[in-house]
Amino acid sequence: MIIGILTLGEDDPTKCTAERLLRAGIAIRYRRIREIPRCSIVLNPLAKKYIMKHDRNRIENCGIVALDISWKRGIKLLTKINRGEQRVLPILIAANPVNYGRPFKLSTAEALAAALYIVGLKDIAKRILTSFKWGPEFLRINERLLEAYSRAETEDDITSIQIEYFNIDPNYRNRLLEVFRKIVLESVD
Repeated sequence: MIIGILTLGEDDPTKCTAERLLRAGIAIRYRRIREIPRCSIVLNPLAKKYIMKHDRNRIENCGIVALDISWKRGIKLLTKINRGEQRVLPILIAANPVNYGRPFKLSTAEALAAALYIVGLKDIAKRILTSFKWGPEFLRINERLLEAYSRAETEDDITSIQIEYFNIDPNYRNRLLEVFRKIVLESVD
């Protein structure tokens, strides 16, 4: 199984979780979109489908790719990625020191570990997180959510879990995508 990271080298390499995974040999680096395997699962916050347990076979056979790009400069790039099967993570809480306790603010390592956990590759997810002091904390604060997401059969199940755990409006995801699209359109001008 391949764990890949598309990185543009925008972050401080001493603090970047993606760089640490690359240095440890846990992941391989992609520098261009065209290097991403066409059959892989690509974690993209603008994707329309959630990562789900039925994505496991594709990940085992073709790999998983995280996008380690700056939100400020890379939002247009996120909309242009057309390689692989695009998937978004459901809501989880960050445990990394920069964004501790914030939803949606996962590090690259947290995102990869969460996706692998949800599809049932829990041992690999835990191995990724052991590279970080705060890794076990990510599992601790998200354990119930990760377990619930890993049992979900449909996208509606994922939405129901998020509504239950976070007491959110069922249409939040559509509004969130509209906000992203607006940001992209403004950045093009």
